[in-house]
Amino acid sequence: MLLEFKHVTKKYGENIILDDISQKLTPGVYGLLGANGAGKTTLFKIICGIKKATSGRIDYDNRDISKEPEKFHEVLGYLPQDFSYYPEFTGLKFMLYMASLKGLKVKEAKVRCTELLKLVGLENETKKKIKNYSGGMKQRLGIAQAMINNPKVLILDEPTVGLDPKERVRFRNLISSLSDEKIIILSTHIVSDVEYIADEIIILRKGKIINRGVASELVEVIDDCVWEGVFESREVNSVTMHHIVSNQKHSEDGTVLRIISKESPVPNAKKVAPTLEDLYLYYFREENENND
Repeated sequence: MLLEFKHVTKKYGENIILDDISQKLTPGVYGLLGANGAGKTTLFKIICGIKKATSGRIDYDNRDISKEPEKFHEVLGYLPQDFSYYPEFTGLKFMLYMASLKGLKVKEAKVRCTELLKLVGLENETKKKIKNYSGGMKQRLGIAQAMINNPKVLILDEPTVGLDPKERVRFRNLISSLSDEKIIILSTHIVSDVEYIADEIIILRKGKIINRGVASELVEVIDDCVWEGVFESREVNSVTMHHIVSNQKHSEDGTVLRIISKESPVPNAKKVAPTLEDLYLYYFREENENND
């Protein structure tokens, strides 16, 4: 099983959204990490056939997916960022409706939908109307519908939005249990979820893939660049204006700042081990500020 991006580029006029993306993906979980506007959702929509690439192609098992989209859709599952549903439908009725669109027979659909609703923890909510679901329940329903056809390629755009910590753990365990037999690509702004779930992390910045690997490898970029220091209250604003600060907490001695800098920011700063969250801020602080 192989999903391959070959020089995928997407432009709107002179604006380049995706810039010559080339990657090979085999079964496993891939976390797509990037700021708003990095091109994550656009890439997902091209994979799913919702948008067309300006140039380049995507192959599944060495076949161009745009040549036979119906065949590729048979092995594809997708949870969009703006997951839509029918509020008056019950959870089970919605799942059966989605199963019919996927071509499942009635008897098979009932069994599959019941299994999936149990898998995502909605087995006791099957008769409740979706409009009465919590945000987390709606998101779990979205994950369930994406897996109706037991897809080989599963695309999840911000799947942990609206999930509380307990639900996120359930989701991570679910995805991990599926990763041996599927190519799973997910994006999320919750950095810890990517760190826990992904076998590999792909960093997308301004439409380009700038790095790829496991978290422990990726953070080597900022080895020797993460510091912690204690500051008086009057110093905090000045430090945050001149440095990337990834965390701030109060202590008995003052305010402890976690700072990303190639040089020691202050004489009393101590070097600490970098995290994926530090790396995210190192790469994307400017983009996040521009999108606020």
